[in-house]
Amino acid sequence: MKINETLYLFKEKGILDSNTYLIKEKLTVLIDPGRENYLEPRLKEMQDDGIDPEDIDLIIITHLHPDHCGATAALKEVSGAKVALHSSQREYFDVMAEESRKFLGTCSIEKFNADLVLGERLSLGTLELDIMHTPGHSPCSICFYVEVKKILICGDLVFERGVGRTDLPFGDAEELKNSIEMVSGRDTKLLLPGHGARIEGRVNLERNYKFVKAVL
Repeated sequence: MKINETLYLFKEKGILDSNTYLIKEKLTVLIDPGRENYLEPRLKEMQDDGIDPEDIDLIIITHLHPDHCGATAALKEVSGAKVALHSSQREYFDVMAEESRKFLGTCSIEKFNADLVLGERLSLGTLELDIMHTPGHSPCSICFYVEVKKILICGDLVFERGVGRTDLPFGDAEELKNSIEMVSGRDTKLLLPGHGARIEGRVNLERNYKFVKAVL
């Protein structure tokens, strides 16, 4: 589903899947390919919007939970795209993959290689992504902020009237609180979470941040 001239949303398909976002620019980036079980229908949705797998230049992920990154290896193979990880994701990759197998069984992370390491900023052409390390839900969670559009893609950091759970391996409630405090200071008009509905409008976002901070 097209949100604006460069941004697309492909909604989560079922249990243990996530929202996928795609920014079509000079460098076309896909964020969170979701679970491998749902890759085929997700690619069909993209093609319905005029996007072929080969159009994807780079795959990036918000964190190493299989509902967000389980399809990375399969998508890399079918698209030829490169994969970029944050330094914290490279650090935790093996241990997070093992914990996924322990806790979620067949819903685990298939091994994939990172071609690039993300810095603090990624240029897509006319747009730039600010990359923020936002631990709490997981130690390797990151958010992507498009300053010129005032858009925040936040993974499982915060949702509509909710926050990412911290009872999974390596979750940390205090770090989550600090990360939410950090991102809430950004001038944002559109919040795009890993699950559920997007939140639009500065007033609605401020109201949501106020609510989630009160219950943390």
